[in-house]
Amino acid sequence: MSNWIGFAIRFVVSALVLMLVSWIAPGFVVSGGLTGALIAAVVIAVIGYLAESLLGDKVSPQSRGLVGFITGAVVIYLAQFIIPSLLSVSLVGALIAAFVIGIIDAIVPTVVR
Repeated sequence: MSNWIGFAIRFVVSALVLMLVSWIAPGFVVSGGLTGALIAAVVIAVIGYLAESLLGDKVSPQSRGLVGFITGAVVIYLAQFIIPSLLSVSLVGALIAAFVIGIIDAIVPTVVR
């Protein structure tokens, strides 16, 4: 049950951060406004969940290490190939988005204990 709450929190935070990063970061464009950001957040959350399942705890946002940061950037970059009409990301844009999401994730708890 707590995994779903954490997942939902991450989804909402990611959608809001994607909107913010889309406005301020070069090389990161979310098309379709809020709907596009929500769809992109779902895709990123699903890919992130799969990465956590396959690679273990070192890629989770809670570890906040270099491996988690790089994995987050890769997940964001790969998402553009799944939804190319809604998300366009350069390598620098993916790194900036992963950094901002990491900072927000450090502030907003994603694990309910």
